[in-house]
Amino acid sequence: MFGLSDGTITAIGISFITVMTTAGSAMVFFFKHSMSDLFKRLSLGFAAGVMIAASVWSLLNPAIEEAELLGMIGWIPAAVGFVGGGLFLLLVDTLLPHLHIGEDKPEGLHASWKRTTMLVFAVALHNVPEGLAVGLAFGLALQSNSAIAIASAFGLAIGIGLQNFPEGAAISLPLRQEKMSRGKSFFYGALSGVVEPVFAVIGLLLASQLVTVMPWLLAFAAGAMIYVVVEELIPEALLGKHSNIGTMAVMFGFVVMMILDVALG
Repeated sequence: MFGLSDGTITAIGISFITVMTTAGSAMVFFFKHSMSDLFKRLSLGFAAGVMIAASVWSLLNPAIEEAELLGMIGWIPAAVGFVGGGLFLLLVDTLLPHLHIGEDKPEGLHASWKRTTMLVFAVALHNVPEGLAVGLAFGLALQSNSAIAIASAFGLAIGIGLQNFPEGAAISLPLRQEKMSRGKSFFYGALSGVVEPVFAVIGLLLASQLVTVMPWLLAFAAGAMIYVVVEELIPEALLGKHSNIGTMAVMFGFVVMMILDVALG
């Protein structure tokens, strides 16, 4: 692909998701105000659509195929892993102290952390399954030594990266509205995306060491992503009047990710 080695493409893909979050966070230097309701609906809806499509095309379908290749009943690890991913994120969401932007009351266990820390934790928590998904996809592709699989994993990284750009802005701009300096707002926005490459590398390592449980891991990442979509992204994208804008953004994000996966894979 592009005349590059599989390892180089993997490194570029993992780096891309981080760069896009950082680039989105840099919008705090160009805009004086927080994002408009319209931009918020469009960006969150688009992100939700991308993650739904990625969960189906890039994670669940490969999980079923991989399970069948290993002699399993395909739907069992897909279903169990999917539910497990959602339950795991529900547990973490319940225990880890965090604060969503625009909210005054923290969630999770009580902690005497700064408001900024809990805001960043809220976003970082929901970035974990995205990084894990990209790492697992590349790990599976490297195992198969297939150019098509590498291209498909790269398509997933592009899709996740595209939705990371508005997510980065969705963090840094509200932090700026809370009287934080532009430099600190940018720093914390970019910092929230650091978990993605970390968990992408973890996904790569898991894929190389735990071949027989790959179907379960892929489905686990899908379940965690859908939890984020249903719990966080879609409700915020559809708030207020004219929720059809958020709905269409979800559909557009789904189509973009589906095209990337099918066209490259």
